[in-house]
Amino acid sequence: MPLYMDIHHKVEGLTADAVMHAHEADVQTQEKYGVQYLKYWFDEGSGKVFCLVNAPNKEAAATVHREAHGLEADEIIEVQEGV
Repeated sequence: MPLYMDIHHKVEGLTADAVMHAHEADVQTQEKYGVQYLKYWFDEGSGKVFCLVNAPNKEAAATVHREAHGLEADEIIEVQEGV
């Protein structure tokens, strides 16, 4: 299954607690779309969030975010894991 990194450039009012709850909502929603949100990284100061996700396609990954919490990514990039 393809691996993607999604990028949210500026989430207003971002906090560690808010991003944790958003990730939990993704995990609760992901199964019906064949998606697996693996990890996330964030910077409260800039409002940036990065999510690593296995998904059949970009659209499925975006659908999970949209349904789970409404915070859609600004970019979704297919990536490959390095050694």
